[in-house]
Amino acid sequence: MKQSSLVEKLELGKKYIAQLMNLEITLEESIEAYKKGLEVIQEAQKMLEEAKLKVEEITKDVSGVSS
Repeated sequence: MKQSSLVEKLELGKKYIAQLMNLEITLEESIEAYKKGLEVIQEAQKMLEEAKLKVEEITKDVSGVSS
């Protein structure tokens, strides 16, 4: 299975937000959209944290100083 990019995850998150704003969907559909949206947000946050750690490591390696 292909891993989604950060941009794809953010777009998917926007899709779930749009679903939640739709007054025509059922409570069950709203709950499912909320659940999936939170999962996508958590995955995106993890990706950002991993990227931050990589940048800090590169900076440390290049400058010899921890950021």
